[in-house]
Amino acid sequence: MKNYTITVNGNVYDVVVEEGASTGAPAAAPKAAPKAAPKAAPAPAAAPKAASGAAGSVKIEAGAAGKVFSIDAKVGQAVKAGDAVVTIEAMKMEIPVVAPSDGTVASIDVAVGDAVEAGALLATLN
Repeated sequence: MKNYTITVNGNVYDVVVEEGASTGAPAAAPKAAPKAAPKAAPAPAAAPKAASGAAGSVKIEAGAAGKVFSIDAKVGQAVKAGDAVVTIEAMKMEIPVVAPSDGTVASIDVAVGDAVEAGALLATLN
């Protein structure tokens, strides 16, 4: 038997898969019973790039887990509500993460290629 931990949309599931002898006939799919309450996903590690005094008051967080595809704004750049700040790639789709309000980019807390969980802090605005 092998134990796997799988994260789906921020929910963590423990799955046990049994290895069986090959008889030539297709094996029945193992049944994985969902837990009553999934464990909370581990909190994302704080990005070392964020300066302690540079964080803004408006947080821009990832809406889905994925990989940072591009950084679309720079620190100090003025953005309007709806402007793309970071683009995340998830399931071969590029998902722009937009500014929730007008402001100035105070910090970019991720780098291109970083893996992020849903809810992870990507950037802040003033």
